[in-house]
Amino acid sequence: MGRVPAFRQKNNHKLSCLCISIVLMMLLGVIAADGIKLLNKQNDYQERIAELQAKIDEENQRTIDLDEFEKYTKTRKYAEEIAEDKLGLVHDDEIIFKPEKDDN
Repeated sequence: MGRVPAFRQKNNHKLSCLCISIVLMMLLGVIAADGIKLLNKQNDYQERIAELQAKIDEENQRTIDLDEFEKYTKTRKYAEEIAEDKLGLVHDDEIIFKPEKDDN
């Protein structure tokens, strides 16, 4: 068993470099594809965060409105409005005009 001729060593070396280059290119492709997927996922999460923040802001405003309504319901004006609307009560000095019924 003798030595391998020089031209075969060069061919083996070129083949090894080619295989390593192919493997590296495949790895680079996989890494790039995963990177793109991660960027898309990040964009989706950013949109979701923006939507949720908008909902939080809406609910905070709703809480403020409810607090203001709660304060208003404790006022005399609110009690008078409810008494007029629901019970038909009026103040002593008010005059009520009712429309005549038309019998046509």
